[in-house]
Formats: sequence, C-alpha cells, structure tokens
Amino acid sequence: MKKIQMVDLNGQYEGIKKEVNDSLAEIMETSAFINGPYVHAFQKELQDYLGVKHVIPCANGTDALQICMMGLGLQPGDEVITADFTFAATVEVIALLNLTPVLVDVEPDTFNIDVAAIERAITPKTKAIVPVHLFGQCANMDAIMDLAKKHNLYVIEDNAQAIGATYTSKNGEKQKAGTIGHVASTSFFPSKNLGCYGDGGAIFTNDDELAHTIRGIVNHGMYERYYHDVVGVNSRLDSIQAAVLKAKLPKLDGYNKQRWQSAAKYTKAFQGQEHIVVPKIVCGCGMEQNTCDCHVFHQYTLKILNGKRDALVKHLNENGVPCGVYYPVPLHKQKAYADGRYNEADFPVTNQLVKEVISLPMHTELDDEQIAFITKLVIDFVNQ
Repeated sequence: MKKIQMVDLNGQYEGIKKEVNDSLAEIMETSAFINGPYVHAFQKELQDYLGVKHVIPCANGTDALQICMMGLGLQPGDEVITADFTFAATVEVIALLNLTPVLVDVEPDTFNIDVAAIERAITPKTKAIVPVHLFGQCANMDAIMDLAKKHNLYVIEDNAQAIGATYTSKNGEKQKAGTIGHVASTSFFPSKNLGCYGDGGAIFTNDDELAHTIRGIVNHGMYERYYHDVVGVNSRLDSIQAAVLKAKLPKLDGYNKQRWQSAAKYTKAFQGQEHIVVPKIVCGCGMEQNTCDCHVFHQYTLKILNGKRDALVKHLNENGVPCGVYYPVPLHKQKAYADGRYNEADFPVTNQLVKEVISLPMHTELDDEQIAFITKLVIDFVNQ
C-alpha cells in the first residue's frame, strides 16, 4: 500500500504535469508575472464555470474576505454575524476592520451556521451575515437570504471550502456555491479542492458596481495608474498561480467526483457503527448518486461519540494515517476573540463538536486499499 497522506498534491500533479510545466516555462520566458495573460484567462474561465458575472482574483482567501467587507463599505462598529465553528480567518478580517464580530452556533449534523441562531443575534447594528460553507457543503442559503432581505443585510459567502458545490434552492433553482449572496470569497490554498502551488484567492459577485469597487481595492485603490480613488490594498493573484489553477479548473468536477466517491466508500464502511456519525448530506441523495455535487468533501469529518476522539487521533497517527481536528477550540474561546458578550449556553453544539470531530484523509488520489485500511483502524479502535 502506498503511503497515506492527508492531501496528495504530488500525485495530483502527475496528471497535469506537462500543462503546468509548459505554462510556467512560458511565464518565465515572457516575464508576465503580475496581471498577465494567464490571470485574465483563468478569471474568465472561472466566471464561465460558476455562472457569475464577475470574478476578481486576489492574493489569498483571507484577503478576499476582507476585501468583500471593504467593498461593501462596512464601517467600524457594524456587526457581522458568522459561525463560531470555523477557521479563524473568517472572524479575523472582521476584527481587523474594526467591525464587531458576532459569533453564533452551528447545526449539529451539517456543521454549518444555525439560521435560528443568526436570527436571534440580529440587532439594529447588524450589517452583514457571513455563512461559511464548511467542509464542502453549502449552508442553508434560502433561509439566510430570506433573513437578509427581511432585515436589509448583506450576505458574504465564505466559500473557501466548497468551490464546485451546487446548492439547490427550495424552488429547484441550482446555483454554484459562492454565487448566491451579494458577494463571496474563496481560497486557492494548495490543499483546497481547487488549489494553486502557493497562496491565491478570488472574489465573486453579480453586482457590477461592487465589482468595480473591488477591482480598485485589490490594486491599491487604483483604476488608473497613480490615481487612488479608494483606500485599497495590494492583493493580486500572480501568473504562476493562475497557470496552475487554469490547468486544474477543467478537472475540478472530476476531482470533486473522486472525493465524493471516496466519501461514499467511507460512509458505507461506517454504516451501523453506533459510536461513529458520518457526514450528513442535506440534498437527500443518500450518497447513492455518484454524480451528485451538493457536497464536494473538502473534508470528510466524522463525529466520535464515545469520548475516544483524542485517543483515536493518536492511534491513527501511530499507524501512519494522518488526520485532522477541524476545529479543536471554538472561536469564542480563542484568546484573540474572547468577549464578555458571549454566553456559553449559546454554543452547545460547537462546544460539543470540538470534542468529537475528526477529519480523515480526503483527496483525489485515495484508493480502495487505503480507505479499507483507514476504516478498519477507526472501527476496530472505537469499538474496543
């Protein structure tokens, strides 16, 4: 059996090696390192793939989220509601802009933001909601958009983990994750479903005026060189990363299908295990349709119910199986974001999830032998 990795980027590279290498050689020859042809070509192709009017590439996913908020004109003291159970970047940018983060609990089965908790948290100071499409599946965007409309709020989708996922609304309309709210951010960190070989990110919107504002912000506030119309930042996707992404984008649906198939094999192996809870698929497909793209499994995350999660992490690592705990500490308990406004009684789900979740290896190169080895290790240990 080949070595098990959390993410096998080298194996994935073998399938695109010639195209990537040829593109990088061309960039070196032309020296078009910033805003070159590969950046513009990738931007256009991603717009077409998503069915969105505007894609604005930038330097990384954290910048993308910050620039979304800058573009919307959010002001210090404005409240922004987001999930307590996610990576810190989501709340980090809120704090950096002197906005007021308002953390709320998540759903116990999808791990996505709890709409009822959002509604309870809305005040006259609330200006935006940031749903995080965690682990590869969209939050309840129908309900979130209804809430936003009712209270005149912006919706900023944090789509760092769900690119390529499809959301089916209650009226049957299908939209790609990141194209539903007013604006969205994504990350092209190497381990993402669509990842480059360094840092990269992008912003999506169908709003022409907002897109114009954001294009200035990412380039020092300039629309014409040396004329600074808005306060901006220096956040651009470089040509080398764009070339890698351009090579991968046509394969993204295939990559996501491979992840789905691996997830289905994990789930089948864990069926009937009383101490193991597998990921919930909200579209109702039951993981029996291997063409479904409602969940793109950036992570395959279990809940271990019998208190053995931490011991299982140690056991897997000792047997050559990497794994992750995403996330071990709620944001409201992080030193940087602790706030007397928060009441522990408001976070029962998050406080429990941090004790139970474990993410298993998930990438495009997983094979049946590896999955069988991993699942047997998990089942045997949890039941002993």
